[in-house]
Amino acid sequence: MIVDSGQLPKGWQKKRLSEISNIVNGYSFKSEDFSPENSIRAVKITNVGVREFIQESSSLLPEEFLDKYSDFKVFKDDIVIALTRSIISSGLKIALVPNEYNEALLNQRVAAIKPNCNDIIENFLFFYFCTQNVAEYVKKEANTLMQPNLSIKSLKSLLVPIPPLAEQKRIMAILDEAFEGIDRAIRNTEKNLANARELFESYLNSKLLDVASGELKHSLLSITELIVDCEHKTAPTQETGIPSIRTPNIGKGYLIFDNLNRVSEETYELWTRRAKPEAGDLILAREAPAGNVAVIPKGQKVCLGQRTVLIRPKRETVNSEYLAFLILHPVIQARLLAHSTGATVQHVNMKDIRNLPISKLPPIQEQIACVQELEQLKAQASRLETIYRQKLAALNELKQSILQKAFTGEFTANRSNFIGQLANRSA
Repeated sequence: MIVDSGQLPKGWQKKRLSEISNIVNGYSFKSEDFSPENSIRAVKITNVGVREFIQESSSLLPEEFLDKYSDFKVFKDDIVIALTRSIISSGLKIALVPNEYNEALLNQRVAAIKPNCNDIIENFLFFYFCTQNVAEYVKKEANTLMQPNLSIKSLKSLLVPIPPLAEQKRIMAILDEAFEGIDRAIRNTEKNLANARELFESYLNSKLLDVASGELKHSLLSITELIVDCEHKTAPTQETGIPSIRTPNIGKGYLIFDNLNRVSEETYELWTRRAKPEAGDLILAREAPAGNVAVIPKGQKVCLGQRTVLIRPKRETVNSEYLAFLILHPVIQARLLAHSTGATVQHVNMKDIRNLPISKLPPIQEQIACVQELEQLKAQASRLETIYRQKLAALNELKQSILQKAFTGEFTANRSNFIGQLANRSA
């Protein structure tokens, strides 16, 4: 039984969202209306996460607005949905209004969905909005424009499968029991994932602490052959060609080859006139996020994107990977970012990079041995991270599978068998 095909179990019906709820579009309050000195909360698009409400305290409106804009009030357990960029990589931006935001005012680019009929029990509609069916519908409707905006008209037209009330209660009982176990497993897995990351970071910090916090005898410039800034303009890009490394492509010790810009050979020659990046060179991000650094791997030809810096160590005395690990140490990061500028985005100046104080480094052979030890532990931590990320993905897929079954009537007939199977899969 597939909801999208129009086939529904006996006693179920389909209704458009506008038939079973009031849908309210947010009001365009002016920026000067908001002040921390006011007392009335507003629900803004930044409050709407993926199946979670993100609370913050600065978006407050005058108390007299409650009467003036009473049509835009939201109440506890109203559903709110982002109308701009409704879909992100982790899912549909949809949430339930928490008690703290009861009688808040709805801001622009957010819609509130308020069930208005006796045919639907509490939270049933919210669970339907968590399904892949709704996410795909929203994605299709929002992609009709250059800016991915979901219209109120499209929202009103959404078809909702509605079982009889007794069936809804059975479905909600199963979902509550099933999701309690899955959410517990997700929390444990997220904790294990965080521990795996912290394991390596903790060891790195202790291993290099003496060098990072030792007597400052050098500048970064003095232990490198060159430190070269990027071109201060965006290179023309094309579909294929040489990777252009921008700040989002610089991780903590490694390059990220997702969402790459690429440039032609001609552009590469122009953009690398000061120095051509080589294997073993470091690329440092000057902002967003400032301080991240990566080593260019062997056989990889790259071009410098904006807000990046090329660092070439003196190879006879400095190991590239060791220097990258050292720059990532919290003591060095604090030193590097101490003079950063920018109110919202930190930006590191070239002068501060060149003059970055560095302690005396150990002999090159000790550096190499240290790197080998760190790389082994890093590989172990990465394997654990992969396992935990895969488990998180499987648990979230299990949630979607359960929701799909819930809204096609597949599992209510044999509740006990379903819960037993679920317990085995979420363990």
